Amino acid sequence: MAPDDRRAAIIDATLPLVLEHGSGVSTRLIAEAADVAEGTIYRVFPDKDALMCAVTEKAFDPEPTLAQLAAIDRQLPLRDRLVAAAVVMQHRLVGAFVLIDALGLTGPPPGRQEARRVMNDAFHAALVDVVGPDEPALTVPAGELVHVLRLLVFSGSHPRISDGRLLDAEQIVTILLDGVLARPGCRHHHAMTEDAAC
Repeated sequence: MAPDDRRAAIIDATLPLVLEHGSGVSTRLIAEAADVAEGTIYRVFPDKDALMCAVTEKAFDPEPTLAQLAAIDRQLPLRDRLVAAAVVMQHRLVGAFVLIDALGLTGPPPGRQEARRVMNDAFHAALVDVVGPDEPALTVPAGELVHVLRLLVFSGSHPRISDGRLLDAEQIVTILLDGVLARPGCRHHHAMTEDAAC
């Protein structure tokens, strides 16, 4: 196996073990999962901390999420595009929350401030692109809608912030586009689905 492939295989095998056992997972378990000798891990990584950093870096890599956002069908109605985008962002966030808890961190791993700003800007731009030509139908600029969407996705997906009452993607988008105020002639619908809107 080429060195880069071996490194990637070890990282891929380590992530689910970290989610299950935390950072205390043994290198023996990692070696078994990666189908390599335990000593191979230390030929690829100088120590276990370096491996944990590599695992965390991969888990927080924005590129897969950006690719999923780019793949959303722009021919779908705006509501459906936003639901698809919320699903993508929730998947990323839930994985991040689980990893942060597993590693005993209090937030995302420390990193270069500029790199984090660039990543944040990339997500913002990708979501604005999802809104696309429907911006004229909005009462606010697309960037403002995206800002609120991200706030709702984050708080609605975090088990502690939401008090364990998580919101799914359709609920988030319904709140964003329709609000929660009942309109005359509308059926009252506690589930906050599309039926709540007239």
